[in-house]
Amino acid sequence: MKEINYPLASPSWDILEIEAMNRVITSGMFSMGNEVKKFENQFADYFGKKYAIMANSGSSANLLMIAALFFRSDNPIKRGDEVIVPAVSWSTTYMPLQQYGLKLKFVDIDIDTLNFDLHSLEEAISEKTKIILAVNLLGNPNDFKTIKTIIGNNDIILLEDNCEAMGAKYEGKYAGSVGLMGSFSSFFSHHISTMEGGMVITDDEELYHIMLSIRAHGWTRNLPFINKITGKKSDNDFEESFKFVLPGYNLRPLELSGAIGQEQLKKLRGFVAKRRENAQVFIEHVSNIQGVGIQKEIGESSYFGFSILLENSNSIERNKIIQKLTENGIECRPIVGGNFLKNPVIKYFDYAVHGNLNNAQKIDECGFFIGNHHFDLKNEIIGFSELLKSLI
Repeated sequence: MKEINYPLASPSWDILEIEAMNRVITSGMFSMGNEVKKFENQFADYFGKKYAIMANSGSSANLLMIAALFFRSDNPIKRGDEVIVPAVSWSTTYMPLQQYGLKLKFVDIDIDTLNFDLHSLEEAISEKTKIILAVNLLGNPNDFKTIKTIIGNNDIILLEDNCEAMGAKYEGKYAGSVGLMGSFSSFFSHHISTMEGGMVITDDEELYHIMLSIRAHGWTRNLPFINKITGKKSDNDFEESFKFVLPGYNLRPLELSGAIGQEQLKKLRGFVAKRRENAQVFIEHVSNIQGVGIQKEIGESSYFGFSILLENSNSIERNKIIQKLTENGIECRPIVGGNFLKNPVIKYFDYAVHGNLNNAQKIDECGFFIGNHHFDLKNEIIGFSELLKSLI
């Protein structure tokens, strides 16, 4: 069989991104400035929110989102508060929660959607629950209507880790815009690429101001003159230049990333449309392979990648299949890290597990995913499906 060239990710830049970079190079201004601000404004407008704040990665966006909740003037989150998370996600969903001393409660995922098992989620909620962090895995939005019904009148914050689902929709709203805040990533392999970059969107002005400060050292320099943290800044610019009011970081993006992001955002609708076209080919050719399960779409997925669950196999058989796929030019990865609790780092977490994690463990042992791209993959997907069928 002829080798199939089917990588996990591919470049999405053309002359427009190069021209954007040249604009920044010519300006001589490389640290965070007007290009980043323009991208933030465009991003907020695109996703229908009042505010967007760019960071140097999606991981940093998650950190900003969690940190901001600790410095609200009214009912701030405190160390030891409980946050419910799915057992399958990327590491940086969880790391800020550990770093801020929150207690994680892991619940199982739905074997079909790969998002929250909604029955387990409902059971897991307690009087201690302060946050539900929904992860829109591999581009698939959560069932937010049901999640909001589960939350009901409880004082629980809904957040979204939307780093893998840019452009996805649920009941007409973009994923990432449903919760109080939503995080995004624009890493190389994601829906748009600024190479390194992330974003948080929200309608909450105070949280926005808090993130503006935390992103850059905890100082006041990037805050509006009238703001929700200090009230009013000094008229003395010298006095304000090194005034620190919050425990902060340096999570600032580069102007190059902001300029590239502006061009990439223009292409997002087209990129997602092509990914959804590829998904239809994938569903047509893979869903009828006996013993193979694929992700069930909720709403309108933006299909970060395509998951495969070998339903009647074990990890040894899965690894043999992956070896053969790799030998034939098809890159494979675990489904977003699999069951996170298998990792040795878990010993540093304050956590509990609700019920069992049978589905997360099944995904961990018998699942993998392949890439999706912003261009036509019909031949690659058909080649993959034929090879997979022959191996099974």
